[in-house]
Amino acid sequence: MKRIVPSRSDSCRTQRGFSMIEVLVTLLVISLALLGTAGLQAYSMRLNQGGQLRSLAVFLAADLAERMEANKPGAVAGDYVVSSTTGAAFLAAAGAVSTACVTAGCDAAALVAFDLSQWQNAVAATLPQSSWSVARTVNGAQSSYTITIGWVDRRTNTNNAAANANSPVGSNAAGTGEKFSYTATRTFFN
Repeated sequence: MKRIVPSRSDSCRTQRGFSMIEVLVTLLVISLALLGTAGLQAYSMRLNQGGQLRSLAVFLAADLAERMEANKPGAVAGDYVVSSTTGAAFLAAAGAVSTACVTAGCDAAALVAFDLSQWQNAVAATLPQSSWSVARTVNGAQSSYTITIGWVDRRTNTNNAAANANSPVGSNAAGTGEKFSYTATRTFFN
């Protein structure tokens, strides 16, 4: 039996163009992987910003609680109570930050006004579409303050949501944010 060996020209003809298809498929796979990586990076950045806003809210609540502890007579008297306020309304009505207690000493009531001015300006300037309230509950010899800070985070895509201030999404026109809040409680004994 005679063995037939294909000539070099026959083997080249049967594989012509095959490497071009491999290159195109490889480019498609690589481009899809890069697009997925870019999407993952964008999502990671949004979550990072949300975490940063949560950390700022915790820091701001702790800041007011420490101010209350430093001015215990004002805290026990109930002077740190703040009704529900939004950052935009506060900045429009308040004007400049109080500096009354920076260079001179203050009594407890003046220190409360100074602390609240400093703190409310910090919340309004730091958190997007912020709101806050400070409530006091008295139970015998103890006073408990509940500090609630709210903000709108653009972490999720809620384009189809209603633009309603009372909805779980932000009050911005496109409904592109979600409301978050942080609540802290501090108790003082008389």
